Amino acid sequence: MGSFAGGGLPQDDVVVTALRAGDEAMFAALLNTWSGGLLRVARSYVSTDHSAEEVVQDTWLAVIGGIDCFEGRSSVKTWVYRILVNTAKKRGVRESRTLPWSAFEQDGGWPAGLGPVPPGGWKEAPAAWPTPEGEALASEVRELIAESLARLPPRQRIVITLRDVEGCTSDEVCEILEISAANQRVLLHRARAAVRGWLADYFESVKPPE
Repeated sequence: MGSFAGGGLPQDDVVVTALRAGDEAMFAALLNTWSGGLLRVARSYVSTDHSAEEVVQDTWLAVIGGIDCFEGRSSVKTWVYRILVNTAKKRGVRESRTLPWSAFEQDGGWPAGLGPVPPGGWKEAPAAWPTPEGEALASEVRELIAESLARLPPRQRIVITLRDVEGCTSDEVCEILEISAANQRVLLHRARAAVRGWLADYFESVKPPE
């Protein structure tokens, strides 16, 4: 199996076959492609960067150990992220860091029977983040986005990280986190609204005087 640098990952059946055959190049490709995202999601559950790194390491060990049992009911990516979330949740509980996902209704869940998400929510993905001119300003904005995500409640942060940073679909997020479509929409709406509000305040503060 050759290098996958710059070419993306092949289809799931190719990935699974290679992993089951012990293909080191395929495993390295998965590491390079997904480890950063796995680390960001893990960090939402645990208290330190070191703990998040250990969660990711444990996840990859579980992937290697469990690939023969993979049944293809979901994508490989979803399966790996599910392993990560379960591993991170267990670690987070030990650290008294997380609440059970059943507490969603106490963390911004839109109550049943009250209709759709309130005005201001996105029925579709919002436009791309603002891209200011100048590398220095762009770098500052990237840091601001990271800081804004860190300020969100854990459940909102996990959902927006999976959707807007890692590019997961709504169905994938629901499957990874084992939450309803309604909860996913509400959490994403609230997270996006908060982050965009903080960004709007920032751009207002740096806008040159007229």
